[in-house]
Amino acid sequence: MPQLNPGPWFANLVFSWLIFWTIIPTKIFYHSSPNEPGPVTAEKHKTESWDWPW
Repeated sequence: MPQLNPGPWFANLVFSWLIFWTIIPTKIFYHSSPNEPGPVTAEKHKTESWDWPW
């Protein structure tokens, strides 16, 4: 039964997880967002009533 022989697929499994846990997270962690969030101000904007033209 070739399914029980771990030789052909076990090395691929180990190397794929090794790549997944070493290379991919470093690329994700070094990614920076172009729009960094700014500080939130607590002031409220003043709203004015709108004069209807009719």
